[in-house]
Amino acid sequence: MISFNNISYLCKVITKSSGIMSSLMEFFNSHDADGKGIAHKNNLIKRNIIAYMAANGEATLAELTKELHISVPTITKLVQELVDEGMVNDLGKVETPGGRRPNVFGLANSTIYFAGINVGRDNMTYVITDLQNNIIKEIKDDTFVLSDRAQCLEKICANAENFIATCGIDRSKILGVGVCIVGRVNPEQGRSYKYFTSQEESLSELIEQRIGIRVLLENDTRARCYAEYTCGKSKSESNVLYLHMGRGVAIGIVIDGKLYYGKNGFAGEFGHIPFFDNEKICACGKKGCLETEVSGIAIEEKICDLIHGGVNTILREKYDRNEVIHINDIITAARNDDNLSIELIEEAGEKVGKAVAFLINTFNPETVIVGGNLAAAGDYFMLPLKSSTNKYSLNLVYKDTKFRLSKMSDNANAWGVAMLIRNQIIGL
Repeated sequence: MISFNNISYLCKVITKSSGIMSSLMEFFNSHDADGKGIAHKNNLIKRNIIAYMAANGEATLAELTKELHISVPTITKLVQELVDEGMVNDLGKVETPGGRRPNVFGLANSTIYFAGINVGRDNMTYVITDLQNNIIKEIKDDTFVLSDRAQCLEKICANAENFIATCGIDRSKILGVGVCIVGRVNPEQGRSYKYFTSQEESLSELIEQRIGIRVLLENDTRARCYAEYTCGKSKSESNVLYLHMGRGVAIGIVIDGKLYYGKNGFAGEFGHIPFFDNEKICACGKKGCLETEVSGIAIEEKICDLIHGGVNTILREKYDRNEVIHINDIITAARNDDNLSIELIEEAGEKVGKAVAFLINTFNPETVIVGGNLAAAGDYFMLPLKSSTNKYSLNLVYKDTKFRLSKMSDNANAWGVAMLIRNQIIGL
């Protein structure tokens, strides 16, 4: 159940002068032993107790005994040790229909924290979360611009270090930092295959060296997919597709309650399926990708070409001032009844819907969650998308699939990757 990597490096970061931190150091380092002895076995059970409470919330000793298949005396002893070490709180008696009232125990959220950092195309977002995924602190930097240059890499490392140093949480209590970035990412190697590929060290290694805390590198869409699935799911959902319609197009896939990565972590490159015979060269170097017609960048290019050709729109003044027209400007114009903007958004929804029909026929998901910039267009985008999906998918499959717009804020990417590094460290 428990899987940890590089914990020895984590131990160097935790401050020995603190009693709680010393306990944490021993707690997370014990798996590196030979796997024998009572102390090693007890620490495995204690980590399972932490993982169970993180996933299920508060629990009584009887519930822990039943779920973890451990004897009552052992559970009682080890839970008390976790209370003494500051990792678990005794929350007092719980009401029962009759008989003795048992004590209920829950995680001490002020003992351990995790950080999440989203490296976006035009901003960076940072969060600190506790053991139960509650956001403790959140910051957004709109001055950042992502580019594949050494100066940008240095900026990312410096920003990460500055956030950890100024977030208000004792650095030794932050056990892991999740970092997500646009493009293809191999989480096991901690390497981006779109940005900073000329470096010998992986991106996760470079950030780790700067901040001195264990780092997980993840794809941004997959991180947001996990946040959407974890925070917005119904109890019955275990197969979900997250469709991200931003300046690019990508999907996150949840199968049987788990993120699907594929062989090297590259699953979800939905925007690069060869969908059109249009001779347009995509950013990936191929022709006719889905992104060349329906992404935010494609819509931005279309509206500029049409304005240049004389088509009327309320965005003409912005174009004439040589200002950049962003997809968000087009969505705002559509909401103000600009016909050209509405037509372009509806056209994108219809074309995406045909491609989503392929996904539905292939994966048979319970839910398709739509997020990203274009999700903010609401019915202008969703109605043609659903109509087209219905038209091109099998009715037997489509009729059981729910669609919903993302309700999460801009912090979802950072929040999701903070959850993923938490899961990795505590063994979920």
